[in-house]
Amino acid sequence: MELLLGIDMGTGSTKGVLVDTSGSVVATETIPHSMDLPRPGWAEVDAEAVWWREVCAISRALMAKVPSGGVLGAMCVSGVGPCLVLCDADLRPLRPAILYGVDTRATAEIAALTAEFGAQNIMAEAGTVLSSQAVGPKLEWVHRHEPDVFDRARGWYGSNSYIAAKLTGEYVMDHHTASQCDPMYVTKDFDWNHQWAQRICRHLPLPRLAWPSEVVGTVTAEAAAATGVPAGTPVAAGAVDAYSEAFSVGVRAPGDQMLMYGSTMFIVQVIDEYYSDPALWITAGVERGSLALAAGTSTAGSMISWLQTVTGGASFEDLMAEAQAVPPGSEGLVVLPYLAGERTPVFDPQARGVVAGLTLRHGRGHLFRAAYEGISFGIRQILERFDDAHAGTRTVAVGGGLRSPIWTQAVSDITGRSQLIPEQAIGASYGDALLAGIGAGLVPPSTDWAKIAREVKPDPANRALYDELYAVWSELYPATRPQVHRLTSMDPG
Repeated sequence: MELLLGIDMGTGSTKGVLVDTSGSVVATETIPHSMDLPRPGWAEVDAEAVWWREVCAISRALMAKVPSGGVLGAMCVSGVGPCLVLCDADLRPLRPAILYGVDTRATAEIAALTAEFGAQNIMAEAGTVLSSQAVGPKLEWVHRHEPDVFDRARGWYGSNSYIAAKLTGEYVMDHHTASQCDPMYVTKDFDWNHQWAQRICRHLPLPRLAWPSEVVGTVTAEAAAATGVPAGTPVAAGAVDAYSEAFSVGVRAPGDQMLMYGSTMFIVQVIDEYYSDPALWITAGVERGSLALAAGTSTAGSMISWLQTVTGGASFEDLMAEAQAVPPGSEGLVVLPYLAGERTPVFDPQARGVVAGLTLRHGRGHLFRAAYEGISFGIRQILERFDDAHAGTRTVAVGGGLRSPIWTQAVSDITGRSQLIPEQAIGASYGDALLAGIGAGLVPPSTDWAKIAREVKPDPANRALYDELYAVWSELYPATRPQVHRLTSMDPG
């Protein structure tokens, strides 16, 4: 029996799955972890002590569960991203990995690179404005603020490409991750922007490019000893975790969308031709030659967890019961969920949360429902921009936030879209296993393991109310932006 190993290094945990070539799950493993927040605006992970150590531990645990007669045919690893891992010649990280858009330290570098290359030129070449999501400004930040680290570096990696290098010794990056290394990649050409990339990378070489399912090497003897994976096992390039998760639930045709309910919300939509919008991210897709639009919020489930803490730490079940007792619309309470700034389509690290319409009759349940509705209004705002490129035809919902009985229904009611809930909820590691199987030729490229368990449909009775509240919500940010920015400047953080 041929088996496939998929591992994903997420924001809150590393997860692994061992499956057979039909997609049947043999075993799973999970190790929780957290990111480090050493300073305001910084978000980091120790790539070796967390990511590599956990990949090794999960690999060993899953290899111990290979049934009699089973043979590992291939493996693939995905991870949070886009991130920046700078390593020396021996593949030792020289500083903690700088995480994706939640790390906002490179504001000055975003402005400097935009001025240097020109905002319009960046849009024309990269297809996306520079933001905290981009890797180019993070590289520039290290060069400016930690020059000794930059000078000693001999390679730069994303989370999954760092692990691929540890497993195989190959210096490679998947096209999708590279397409989020703005402004260093020309998405419409599926290639590095060699002039700009070398300017930013300076002495650092550019990684070889590969598609996520492409086998980039095999497990070395040294990696085999660390992971328990047999030497010579093919390793596929992998991708950023959200895209592996979209792939795992069959989001592959133009118009297919994935809504990922997590600490933040991330949205991926496959499109049929190149499209550039300064309020969104245009990226290379998972499959060879494909394109996708992406968007992400800065908070979602993390705001719900924060509310749970500051309102007394009641159980999730009690809080949901209170929120369910509140009617749709939260009796005139509206929330801007910008507790950590906002990514798409606002791109404002200085944005902050706003609660409007609060009265003495509102209680904890109102706040929780209004928070879910505020997040959902943000999703509607994003999906309307997606529709300008390619109308969404099929929406699949994934992630831990699906356990909320309010959240998915609010999204469907507010956006007017049905959502398909898959039967298999393992996540990106399941997509990684499929990518490994495709890359190693163990399953056909068209293989889709996704099965839909249920559908969340919009309630038409709530449409008029939510349309009215959405209009109010949409006016809140521009109306309060100057005052919020003044308050942000007063924050000693």
